[in-house]
Amino acid sequence: MAVFAPNPLMTVTLEVEGPSDGRQSIHFHAGGQGVWASGMAHTMGIEPVLVGLIGGEVGEVLRPLLASATSGPAHLVQSAAASGCYITDRRSGERELVAMTLSDPPSRHELDELVSLTCAEALACGWLLLTNPLPGEALPLEVYGDLVANARSGGCTTLVDLSPPRLNSALRGRPEIVKVNDWELAEYVRGPVSTPDLLLEGAARLQRAGAGCVIVTRGEQPALVLDGERALQLVPPHFEHGFREGCGDAMMGALAAGLAQGRSLERSLVLGAAAGAANFLRRGLGHASREVVEELAGAVQLGPWPDRAAT
Repeated sequence: MAVFAPNPLMTVTLEVEGPSDGRQSIHFHAGGQGVWASGMAHTMGIEPVLVGLIGGEVGEVLRPLLASATSGPAHLVQSAAASGCYITDRRSGERELVAMTLSDPPSRHELDELVSLTCAEALACGWLLLTNPLPGEALPLEVYGDLVANARSGGCTTLVDLSPPRLNSALRGRPEIVKVNDWELAEYVRGPVSTPDLLLEGAARLQRAGAGCVIVTRGEQPALVLDGERALQLVPPHFEHGFREGCGDAMMGALAAGLAQGRSLERSLVLGAAAGAANFLRRGLGHASREVVEELAGAVQLGPWPDRAAT
């Protein structure tokens, strides 16, 4: 599966290892939405091919970390701008951002290489997952619609996990799978989606704009799946204490892996919800063991959306 991850990041995390002696540790990892989704996709048994930009001193340190994070080939376009990096402090038990630097937009030639390489990898793999850049305005909006349309014209199945206005552009290419969270959907419809009816209507608007199957996540609340005219409720396992960062990316990685392996949409959705729950139980983003994901899948519920059940 080709993964469009335009801006992989270097992440540095400060933590206290043990409550008894207060030993501190510093962790260095590759991060970013596409990296975390790729890591979970690999955990679930497929080989992701990460396509993105890399550059500068941070990029030199980041390159081997990307290989470790995704366990698959990374086709990276060398950029004049340095890759982004952020530092978080978890020594208090809470996640506090200490510092962040983000990459500058690519040059025209760098962008051309990134887009053409993504299209080539998508057609070679047969599957393409699009994720957001960071910062969000780093790439021209038309890139996302063009990538989806070009990949689909070559017979490639496309999945998008994008925020507006990048989502709006991607919809013009008519992607097969679209995943958003509820606040992204609210931004897209420019209004509230706080009731089941409003949530359903917002998902239907995405379909009318070009989406195939629409998945709307709501944190610990049941997700909505709108597949054609069929509305489903996806209920993940509930845990009181954990880490929410990266859960949606882990879900998307496992969902994409299931579909790429030929599993049904229903089974892929269940595995995706289980992967998101497994990520919630870990400090490391986008990571969990396949054994844990498959065990948690037994606690996921998938059934009719409540307002459609009586009908």
